[in-house]
Amino acid sequence: MKMGMVVGTVVATQKDEKLKGLRLMLVRDLTLNLDEKDSFVVAADSVGAGVGEVVLYASGSSARMTTLTSEKPCDATIMAIVDTVTVGGDVVYEKVPASGQAD
Repeated sequence: MKMGMVVGTVVATQKDEKLKGLRLMLVRDLTLNLDEKDSFVVAADSVGAGVGEVVLYASGSSARMTTLTSEKPCDATIMAIVDTVTVGGDVVYEKVPASGQAD
């Protein structure tokens, strides 16, 4: 698993039949302290992630192990939206609830 931030979306009107219905998101890799790296990946979204959210994604054959991506030509899949990251006892990231949502 890797951690990244959703920084955008990818739209492809011409694609393999097996990819139809999948949302494709642009995910930038993050360091341990959540600094952005120069690397990114296009990942299928299996959890409804949005731009600006910190996510966990799987790549390689593990990317095809979710219900939505099974037997599909995906090399990366977002499989979790991160709520909190703690490093050495210090909270380095905590998701801020969207307005109108309870804590």
